[in-house]
Amino acid sequence: MKNTIAERILDFLKNYPPFKELDRETLLQVSSEVVVKFVEKDSYVFKQDDPCHDAFYIVREGAIGLYRENSNKSIQLIDICDTGDLFGLRIMIIKKNYRMSAKADQESIVYAIPSSIFSPLIQQNEQINTFVLQTFASHARNSFTNTEKGKKIKHSIDLEIARDVSTLRSIRYRKNPLTCKSENTVAEAAQLMTKKNSNYIIIVNASKYPLGIVTDSDLRLKIATGTYPVDTKIAEVMTTPVKTYPKKLTVAQAQIALIKNHISHLCLTKNGSRESKLVSVLSEHDILVSLGNNPTVLIKDIKKITKVQRLRYIRKQVKRLLKTYLEQQIPTLHILNIITEVNDALVQRTVELAIDEMPEQPPVSFAFLVLGSQGRKEQLLITDQDNALLFEDVLPEKYPEVQGYFLQLSAIITKNLHTVGFKYCEAEMMASNPNWCLSASQWSEQFTSWMATPNEETTLLSAIFFDFRVVYGNEKLADNLSNVVFTGVDKSKRFLALLGKSALQKPSPLGFFKQFLVEQNGEHKDSFDIKTRAMMVLIDAARILALEHHLIGINSTLERYDRLAELEENNSDLFESCSKAFRVLLKFRTRQGLQYNDSGRYINLKTLSKGDKLKLKQCFRPIREIQELLTVRYQLKILM
Repeated sequence: MKNTIAERILDFLKNYPPFKELDRETLLQVSSEVVVKFVEKDSYVFKQDDPCHDAFYIVREGAIGLYRENSNKSIQLIDICDTGDLFGLRIMIIKKNYRMSAKADQESIVYAIPSSIFSPLIQQNEQINTFVLQTFASHARNSFTNTEKGKKIKHSIDLEIARDVSTLRSIRYRKNPLTCKSENTVAEAAQLMTKKNSNYIIIVNASKYPLGIVTDSDLRLKIATGTYPVDTKIAEVMTTPVKTYPKKLTVAQAQIALIKNHISHLCLTKNGSRESKLVSVLSEHDILVSLGNNPTVLIKDIKKITKVQRLRYIRKQVKRLLKTYLEQQIPTLHILNIITEVNDALVQRTVELAIDEMPEQPPVSFAFLVLGSQGRKEQLLITDQDNALLFEDVLPEKYPEVQGYFLQLSAIITKNLHTVGFKYCEAEMMASNPNWCLSASQWSEQFTSWMATPNEETTLLSAIFFDFRVVYGNEKLADNLSNVVFTGVDKSKRFLALLGKSALQKPSPLGFFKQFLVEQNGEHKDSFDIKTRAMMVLIDAARILALEHHLIGINSTLERYDRLAELEENNSDLFESCSKAFRVLLKFRTRQGLQYNDSGRYINLKTLSKGDKLKLKQCFRPIREIQELLTVRYQLKILM
């Protein structure tokens, strides 16, 4: 007699890895042994520290949240499993107690796959074996999660990609770097370096913050040549300031940092800033790795390029690199860091080539700023340009001439960026616009004016320009702008409230009956705007809260939420949920963009599976909650 239940289970399992690799007869045997479980909302499939079950699970309907209780008894959401996602496989194989709890976020149906029927397949079936190996290798709950359904498991990691991925591992470093105080003499420092067989020494203050560095090269150039006597204070010959990075640095980031800054040593500090205790020092020798197919090679190539058209070719290489990273499930923050460094290198080289086209060198010091998503280090896909230029103050009578020079330079830069692949901004928020090519003082006045008399237009401009970042030129020129912003925030709480109001006025992603709300007319009619309806609220909220906390130098939305979770322990769960939702939305948009060769902003819902739609909807819950937090904190109801 035909087993209709087993047939129905088979019809479901055959669509998902690793079961889709099984022939029908084997899959029917597996399906016949499956136990169907209905799990009510907030009920557990298993709890942390329970002995593992003799089965693992696949979600048929609903959503199962994986939660871990930390040492401080706080509960952290690790992941959400929806249709087709597996959980409990690795722990079933290694037969340990569960390391997290699986709880139904909504009424769910899960299939329990018994070990007795699945374990023999690991040895008998090559595809099943590969799947299990990949799951263990990646330490992933399920490498199928967050990939396009059905594609991940077919892939194998080839050597080329493996080399590339290897550069994303965290750097290993040695503690106890060689240090001395600024009052030591050069002779004393050299003796220490000789004793410790070190080619550098870091000069630190009483709090162990790094002040400067002296290397063997410095001793040759400054002391051996007689420029300075050996009894000179070491502070007089040190190179300062040093470049500092956080200790959680990947190999690729370390390589890029050395190349970008033209230095041989990096200082790792406790929080990555110079106002933090020195942890270690990395030299070129420490991070020497294979220079195969990785972003380091791209950046080296960019620095050598003399034709703008060649930069466009490099940008296409970046697109392929991005696609590989997504397929290999590289963490979002690592992808953002690497792609941002390459994009920055493209912009920097474009500016350098533009200067070469000018009849003369810049009359005064300047800084080229990127804004919006590139300013936040979130521009995975190339969208349009958002940039500005800031130049050193000059006498009033010189102003027209100097601004004229930089407008001409900016026109070349924006044209060349367009050639590289960065489209012109339709709203002309580019350095070639006289409104966005100003002296340092005028920029300060501009920012102050926006905050002193906020309205709808200046609030919108603030949201774009306050995520500025210097990618070329004199960084110190822009330092004062951050101070202007934070001073303005302190003086006008109403400004933050208006920013919050703007975040609340973003169109909702869902309707009353929890259906997706789509564009009603225009070019993108019936498409879902993932940027405006979902991502922008998370971005705006992170910016507003970062301004309130004076988070200087942290522009990335993910990094802002990470820092906010540290600062506001009572809201840490919400901020972590926002961070996770933003990662999912960003990857979702990027995949759409790569698939359809566009910005990924407008999504045709007919192209999404039920599971994809469910995953999107799960991202909307923290959006609603962060809007509620803004409403209460800034008393927004009186403004609405």
